[in-house]
Amino acid sequence: MSVLEKELAQVLQKVQNTKPLVHNITNVVVTNFTANGLYALGASPVMAYAPEEVADMAKIAGALVLNIGTLSTPQVEAMILAGQSANDHGVPVLLDPVGAGATAFRTESALRILREVKVTLVRGNAAEIAHLVGEAREIKGVDAGDSASAEAAELAVRAARALNTVVAITGREDVITDGLKCRIVSGGDALLTQVTGTGCLLTSVLGAFAAVERDLLLAGTAGLAFYGAAASRAAERTASAGPGSFQIAFLDELAKLHPHSLKGHAAVREYQATGAGGWWVG
Repeated sequence: MSVLEKELAQVLQKVQNTKPLVHNITNVVVTNFTANGLYALGASPVMAYAPEEVADMAKIAGALVLNIGTLSTPQVEAMILAGQSANDHGVPVLLDPVGAGATAFRTESALRILREVKVTLVRGNAAEIAHLVGEAREIKGVDAGDSASAEAAELAVRAARALNTVVAITGREDVITDGLKCRIVSGGDALLTQVTGTGCLLTSVLGAFAAVERDLLLAGTAGLAFYGAAASRAAERTASAGPGSFQIAFLDELAKLHPHSLKGHAAVREYQATGAGGWWVG
């Protein structure tokens, strides 16, 4: 086990031992799946949306996750109240800009949150992240095509620097960067794209890891890697069964994660971004 793998395993164990409270203001399509996934991982989910209580809930959470999947103006207001409370109390805030670029309201809502709340980590697909930094890309609904890893890495670095936050771009391979260091995480399985809410759950899982580890690049790398490993393991178990069986097996594999789960199922390599193309360094 490499030094990095040992560090990633230690973060997983912190999540499992600490059982951090993750406050989710998320979309109605994924609420149940998100809660079950966090429970399986070993975290404690709470879904609180009312403007009257979100600030109080956010300040006692280990992390706050804001997901604009089924947004409305009152929900955006609640997100900002919660986010500002989290900022005041040192609680990391994660943003999932679901469908940014699909409509003007959706894009502006994500940008408003970024203006009024100090967001610790943003996770989205390449098109969503590109729209947050004014680099228009084709987007259809809340889904977008995969980008080559190097292209996604360069975009992620530009976004991290522009937004002053850690950025994760997920696709066939996942990219995470703080604007200086950049990592590519391989793992997962195509079946993830056939189950509603797997991307949204991933952001909440990253919230659980961010709740226990101050190094957000390390926390995010651990979350992406172990999530991918759980998906890979679940896909092996249900290869001939289909997405329904995969969904259940995936929750089971999240619950069974251990320090050696990455072996053969997920890998991390470093990428050196230059702003005009980069190179692999490990």
